[in-house]
Amino acid sequence: MRKRIAIDMDETICDTMARHLDWYNTEFQQNLTKADLRGKKIYHIVPEEHQARVRAYPDIPAFFEEIPPYPHAIEVIAELHERYDILIATAAMEHPTSFTPKYEWLRKYLPFLSPMNFIFCGKKNVVQADFLIDDSSRHFDGFVGQGVLFSAPHNLLEPADVRVNNWQEVRDYFRE
Repeated sequence: MRKRIAIDMDETICDTMARHLDWYNTEFQQNLTKADLRGKKIYHIVPEEHQARVRAYPDIPAFFEEIPPYPHAIEVIAELHERYDILIATAAMEHPTSFTPKYEWLRKYLPFLSPMNFIFCGKKNVVQADFLIDDSSRHFDGFVGQGVLFSAPHNLLEPADVRVNNWQEVRDYFRE
């Protein structure tokens, strides 16, 4: 029986943080960069009066349009799909209006996966998989498989049993 890998979408397959920064910098005429986020989420470093607006960006359907996948993400997922069962587990319950735009993004960039392999969830510990690749270590709490932390600006200071920094490292980790 093939092993199963669950993969997060935001800040794991695609660069939603770049979109957050772009929208924030444009709307508020700022120049925040990913380097400014080291160890923090964007809403931890913006002024308090901007926090609600920044947190609401994913509620706007256009937020997910044309977010580029990380380099090599799509090709590595396609390669893994040849040897593993692949699930996409994306937390959509925090921003329910993101469901349709995320679904459309997944269909566009991962057409080789069945939509039946897309899981829109809140807590990811309900996902039955051998591995979970995610940028948020909180999703490993209660998860029965191996968590694989995908590096993102906000998690760079967190310890991790298994960490990958890019999709080439994901490929190497799962190479048999």
